[in-house]
Amino acid sequence: MTSEAAVSTSAISSTPAKRDYHFLRSFVAGGVAGCCAKTTIAPLDRVKILLQAQNAHYKHLGVFSTLRAVPQKEGYRGLYKGNGAMMVRIFPYGAIQFMAFDKYKKLLSKKIGISGHIHRLMAGSMAGMTAVICTYPLDVIRARLAFQVTGEHRYTGIANAFHTIYLKEGGVMGFYRGLTPTLIGMAPYAGFSFFTFGTLKSLGLKHFPELLGRPSSDNPDVLILKTHVNLLCGGVAGAIAQTISYPLDVARRRMQLGAILPDSEKCVSLRKTLMYVYTEYGIKKGLYRGLSLNYIRCVPSQAVAFTTYEFMKQMLHLN
Repeated sequence: MTSEAAVSTSAISSTPAKRDYHFLRSFVAGGVAGCCAKTTIAPLDRVKILLQAQNAHYKHLGVFSTLRAVPQKEGYRGLYKGNGAMMVRIFPYGAIQFMAFDKYKKLLSKKIGISGHIHRLMAGSMAGMTAVICTYPLDVIRARLAFQVTGEHRYTGIANAFHTIYLKEGGVMGFYRGLTPTLIGMAPYAGFSFFTFGTLKSLGLKHFPELLGRPSSDNPDVLILKTHVNLLCGGVAGAIAQTISYPLDVARRRMQLGAILPDSEKCVSLRKTLMYVYTEYGIKKGLYRGLSLNYIRCVPSQAVAFTTYEFMKQMLHLN
């Protein structure tokens, strides 16, 4: 029996029809994984945005007090504000990211000759940036909708937000505010996320196959991690990746929110945004504000994402 990573890709048919079908199944697996992960932590995601951008109604509160305050002020549906836009974005985002990771990993190892653990880091970074570029406007819309507070709505929905931003914030470029810090932050985040998960997975199956692994349901010759081990490895991967990239995530959110922030003129570039947040709020209450929440949200999010993707690979016979 071999580990999943050791299975030869020659088992996949080389005919165009089969390759297209495999491409579609891979796309669906990644999309479902992303949607499951984000739905799990949607309330925490909204609180993070409110705290990162110092929303006037909640900036004096902490993580858990904000979680209590949002339902009191906006109802329990307020915890999921912007989640519809997130689902529209996250399916293609998750699909592209997971699918691109597999493609880039094969490209780096077979075409360029980069192998070992480093190719996971590089492939993860490239996959994350590819997914961001393809879905970034939807991320901006989702952030704008999540930042709104009941009674003070600037946008009535996804379509209205697209229309308003396009007309009032410079056309297409208005949808790409904060893209630079997003790409810079995504490189270490996605890279270390895939790197950590892949490394823990391969080491676990290599050194403790009977303790940590089990045969894949769709291919008994392939050894995969047990579900609880998958969840653990995904959680560790998310925690490490978030710690490294969090200040850039704060800058990204502030640049995305743009004109709806009272201090938006001070957040027009990555350097200026980071300097402003640091000068005005410091490290703990500025650059790392909401990090405790991110630990709470990123661990289950990444755990569910990787575990769901591994499950979908079996369901769709991708192993």
